[in-house]
Amino acid sequence: MESIEVGAFEAKTHLSKLLDVVEKGGRVFITRHGKRVAELTPVRKNKKARFGCAKGPGFYIAPDFDAPLEDFKEYS
Repeated sequence: MESIEVGAFEAKTHLSKLLDVVEKGGRVFITRHGKRVAELTPVRKNKKARFGCAKGPGFYIAPDFDAPLEDFKEYS
């Protein structure tokens, strides 16, 4: 994966070329006065949740999670 660093002015001037680099899986760091301020990376594809992915000790739902809230009692 190609990784390049360009200044803000160059990034503005050559954005379409930088997007070509990113489209091919590369990363582009944009700098201002020699310090990195932004990064262009390819968009990550959303992963669908798999059935049963919330099982296990790290996931908890309170037994009353769907109980009416006191603040909205008058709307019931």
